[in-house]
Amino acid sequence: MIQKINHIGIAVSSLSSQIPFYRDILKLTFLGEETVPDQKVRVAMFQCGEVKIELLEPTGPDSPIAAFLEKKGPGIHHIAYETDSVEGEIETLEAAGIRLIDSQPRHGAHGTKIAFVHPASSGKILTELCKPGGKEE
Repeated sequence: MIQKINHIGIAVSSLSSQIPFYRDILKLTFLGEETVPDQKVRVAMFQCGEVKIELLEPTGPDSPIAAFLEKKGPGIHHIAYETDSVEGEIETLEAAGIRLIDSQPRHGAHGTKIAFVHPASSGKILTELCKPGGKEE
């Protein structure tokens, strides 16, 4: 079951140029940086109340974030909804005929288990399903 918005992903060209705005100007709590090789991104995470802000920087020209930046420029990339079961959400969405990018969960930043819903099925908004800790209950 979807429980809340976990984070908003924002595509950026450079973490080092954007981190000071979120940390020093907006005064959001900086939770750290991480490279996610499978997704070809570096991420910086900030806490903003109950929701996190995730900055996404491509690690190379073949990164999906690099393609996003080239096509659309910097900006909101996705909204991530926290769930108690990524597998359960995938099953429910598939049964409803919803187009998915991931038919199986994969590992995301900060130890999460994730899957993406295709924007064609979600009003042109890339939608991420995530479970912190990466374990099903």
